[in-house]
Amino acid sequence: MKKTLITAGLLAGLMPFAGSATANSGIGHVQKGIASFYHDSLHGRKTASGQVYNKHRLSAAHKTLPLGTKIQVTDAKTGRSIVVRVNDRGPFVKGRIVDLSKEAARELGIVDRGVARVNLKVLSTPQQGG
Repeated sequence: MKKTLITAGLLAGLMPFAGSATANSGIGHVQKGIASFYHDSLHGRKTASGQVYNKHRLSAAHKTLPLGTKIQVTDAKTGRSIVVRVNDRGPFVKGRIVDLSKEAARELGIVDRGVARVNLKVLSTPQQGG
């Protein structure tokens, strides 16, 4: 009984945050921050979506956007942009908002820098016909 009450209390305490993962994630939503990219050692591993990470394909990880969301990532320094689909969770490094596949980072031109200040724009989500 005590365990059930504790569990119920914890769940009730989390309820205010239940919608926060997708709040502010509609089409046109913009986020600014730092982008990084996956290490080569992660090639071939399963992502949060169940897909296998392929460093030669365009994909991204984001902490809260719904899996399947299509985003435009623009390098704030160069203005160069790419479009990728979110298929994983992360990055889990403070200050970073998106982790790109190696190919996405290459196309964006950030491989040599390692990280870049970017603007991220939601183009579509699975619920919105993405």
